[in-house]
Amino acid sequence: MKFVKLFIIASSFIACGALASATDVKSTYTQHCASCHGEARLGGIGPALLPGNLSRTRKAAAKDVIINGRALTQMPAFANLLKDSEVDALVQYIYQPPKTNPEWNEKQIAATRIDHFDQSQLGHQPVFEADLQNLFIVVETGDHHATLLDGDKFEPIHRFQTRYAVHGGPKYSPDGRYVYFASRDGWISKFDIYNLKTVAEVRAGINTRNAAMSFDGKTIAVGNYLPNNIVLLDAYDLSLIKIIDAKNDAGKSSRVSAVYTAPTRGSFVAAMKDFTEIWEIPYLDGNNKFKPRRVKTKDYLDDFFFNQDYSLVIGASRPANSKGRQKNLTGKVISLDTGKLVSDIDIKGMPHLGSGITWDYNGTEVLASPNLSKGEVSIIDMKTWKTVKNLKTEGPGFFMRSHEGSKYAWADVFFGPNKDKIHVIDKSTLEIVTTLQPEPGKTAAHIEYTKDGKYALLSIWDMDGAVIVYDADTLKEVKRLPMKKPSGKYNVYNKTHYERGTSH
Repeated sequence: MKFVKLFIIASSFIACGALASATDVKSTYTQHCASCHGEARLGGIGPALLPGNLSRTRKAAAKDVIINGRALTQMPAFANLLKDSEVDALVQYIYQPPKTNPEWNEKQIAATRIDHFDQSQLGHQPVFEADLQNLFIVVETGDHHATLLDGDKFEPIHRFQTRYAVHGGPKYSPDGRYVYFASRDGWISKFDIYNLKTVAEVRAGINTRNAAMSFDGKTIAVGNYLPNNIVLLDAYDLSLIKIIDAKNDAGKSSRVSAVYTAPTRGSFVAAMKDFTEIWEIPYLDGNNKFKPRRVKTKDYLDDFFFNQDYSLVIGASRPANSKGRQKNLTGKVISLDTGKLVSDIDIKGMPHLGSGITWDYNGTEVLASPNLSKGEVSIIDMKTWKTVKNLKTEGPGFFMRSHEGSKYAWADVFFGPNKDKIHVIDKSTLEIVTTLQPEPGKTAAHIEYTKDGKYALLSIWDMDGAVIVYDADTLKEVKRLPMKKPSGKYNVYNKTHYERGTSH
């Protein structure tokens, strides 16, 4: 009895200590963090501090930012204000999910919309001279900026600040005048390339995966993890058109893995993370405009690729991201017209189909996809859906790129000890012809071609990084432009013309 009484007393002390600790860390957060990151960690001047938004930041890195601040941002250093134990508690706190999923409704979205400039008063001619179809936007994640790059002279035209953690690749208006950015914490920004100005912004979600531009240039679709929805915005002023909750017939809610535009169909196509459906959302069909058409599938498909006429979706799942999923799911080919399975594809591991490319080989069109968990590139015949070749690489990769005007395809080795290498593949032989090592010890990734395919631009993903220009035929380095962790480069022509060698 005495032992039981002592145990209860001890347990009470432990519980009180835990409560005090939880209270203390919340008080610390409120005092030092809430003014920039929001009381509910939903973000404000600073980014949202929720597990999903921090998924690409390790706890050790987050601790370093709290202690030392972040250069070229408004994040101050707290080394002289907080004890080490308080910093550790804050790190644990911001990586904990909220007890209830926060809301982000129509009023909250509308309240965030910012018109930086009256667009009707801005000129319709560019304030610089360049081939407007051969421009690049280079996203520099190192200090949250982007650079507008002349694709003929390989010289920066303008460098400007973006929101924190731009993700999913910027999207151009059909004429290439405007570029739209999506950040992980939901901000959609519209930049006028002709006038070199960010003209409008709105926060469409709390944890955003990516955005897509409709083929007619009128609508932006935003796919969100939090809340579980798709937000449709007017591309002119980013005003809200509609919120579509991602729920199935049983009422189950899902994160939206990605949203794409299918230009030949006049629709958006959305990938769902948490239930077995693909959604097609028409934006031209007057009778069914913005009404989701649900294609039910047998498996989870949250990473997509499309054939060139967008009649087929080629999907795969990332099994580690969801409890109870099979391991080593094969890829699936689904008809968007009938919703039926066309074929399985034998791709093991974690293919990154979203970065897949196609080209002509021996009288057929082939799909090539890197793999996030295996050192190989899978090459698939798009008529028979049989594997033509599993090309061994020096490690798992993230991006592949090519161009109609080039005989080569490039595949990086993004993960592992060989991350500083990149393979160049001959599209006619399906063999690696050379492996480049542009900057020993630093990650080499994300090739993008000029509009004519004569030059290939590569990123060195490092704070002291660079964009390296290669002659796409001789594979010789032409120029090196210093940049702050350039994560991706996006050519206006290749993106707006849906070039087969680049992701869409």
